[in-house]
Amino acid sequence: MKRVASLMEGWARGLGLPESEVLRWRAAAYLHDVLRDADWDDLRKQAPPAVRDLPGPLLHGPVASQRLWEEGVEDQEFLTAVAYHTVGYPELEAMGQALFVADFVEPGRREDREWRRQLRESMPEEWDRVTRIVTATRIHRILQREWPLRRETVGFWNRLVGQKAPDDQGGDPGPEDGR
Repeated sequence: MKRVASLMEGWARGLGLPESEVLRWRAAAYLHDVLRDADWDDLRKQAPPAVRDLPGPLLHGPVASQRLWEEGVEDQEFLTAVAYHTVGYPELEAMGQALFVADFVEPGRREDREWRRQLRESMPEEWDRVTRIVTATRIHRILQREWPLRRETVGFWNRLVGQKAPDDQGGDPGPEDGR
């Protein structure tokens, strides 16, 4: 969490955000994995119904967000960032997108260290490019595990590439739409 917080602080400062925002970004980084090591079955029982079907390793974000809300945190951007830091979400704002990326590229990750370092160092200047790369990589890994793609993840990807999800266009495209 310290490594993610350090990245988030650096990126917030790089964006020239006010000190109050820098602290808010750091707080999200420190709290995003607060339940990461909790028992998955316990988390599933506490999870909101809409996310109970998430694979065990991904439940900690939504449950941590729910607990923060129950404890009085009303900052929706903050709660959304914590909840969806592992799967993405179409409405993630800057802090949420930064947390999504930082969680993936933090220097403690053992896999692809040099590549992740390059991505870290490209932030925040190449925000859009790095966020798309991280999202595409996460989607690829989901597909490799043969897990279903979450609607939230697909919506996040579509937003990043400037497309609306089929549901946002009035329903799923049919053959008559010429697609």
